[in-house]
Amino acid sequence: MAIAVAPTGRKVPCEKCPLRGKPVLRDFTPEELDFVSNFKSGELHVDAGTNLLLQGTNSAHLYTILSGWAFRHKTLADGRRQILNYSMPADFLGLQGSVTDEMQHSVEALTDMLLCVFPREKLWGLYSGHPALAFDVTWLAAREEQILDENLLNVGRRTALERTASLLLHLFIRAEEVGLTKASTIQFPFTQQHIADTLGMSLVHTNKTLKRLAATRSMRWKDRLFEILDRDALVQIAGYEQSQQRARRPFI
Repeated sequence: MAIAVAPTGRKVPCEKCPLRGKPVLRDFTPEELDFVSNFKSGELHVDAGTNLLLQGTNSAHLYTILSGWAFRHKTLADGRRQILNYSMPADFLGLQGSVTDEMQHSVEALTDMLLCVFPREKLWGLYSGHPALAFDVTWLAAREEQILDENLLNVGRRTALERTASLLLHLFIRAEEVGLTKASTIQFPFTQQHIADTLGMSLVHTNKTLKRLAATRSMRWKDRLFEILDRDALVQIAGYEQSQQRARRPFI
C-alpha cells in the first residue's frame, strides 16, 4: 500500500497557480496571497492508488489538489469499503486530522495527482491573522458536510436509479465548475465498483442500474467516458437540487 511522502519542493509559485483566475474560485488579496505563499511548503506528486491520508493516523500536512482526483473512504475490519466523497482540483484535504488529531477516514488517489502541501503546524497562523481565509476554511468544511448530507440522502432514501443519477450528475457539475469537462462529456476516472462502494450497492446491482439509466437516454457512459444527453431529464430522474453558493467559492 503506497503512502504519500513529504513534499519534493516548490515548482508552482502561488502567484502562478493554475487554479487562480478560474471563474468559480475567488481571488486572494495581496496580503492573503503572500500568507498562502509562505504557508505552502511545496508540491507533492503522487501516483494513482497512493494513500494521501490514512484512517486512524495523524498527518503533518494538509493539501490542496492542483490536478487529479481522489476519494475519501472508510473501511471496515473485513475489508468492506464505503466511499464518502470524491475530491478534485481546488479541494482541500486533511482538515479533519488537523482539528481532531486523527483521521477518521482515508483518502486515496484515483489518478496521478499534483498537490500543494501545507504544514499542519502553521494552520493556526491562518486563523489568528487572516479572518477572511479562516472563514474560507470554515466554508470548505461546511461544504464537505453538505456533500455528505446529500450522500446520506442518496443511500438512505433515494431509489437505486435516483441515487445513481444524482451521484453522476453531482460529480459532473463539480468537475464542470473547475474546467474538467468538455461540452457535455468527461472522462471519469472511477469504475462501477467505485460507484457501488459509494452508493452501498452490489456491483451487479450497480451495473443493472447504469443500464436502466442509459435506457432513459439522459446519459451514456462507456469506457469511463460519461456524456449527458438530456440534462433536464437527468436532473428530474435524480431529484437533484443544485445548492446556491457564493458566486466565487474559496480555496486555499
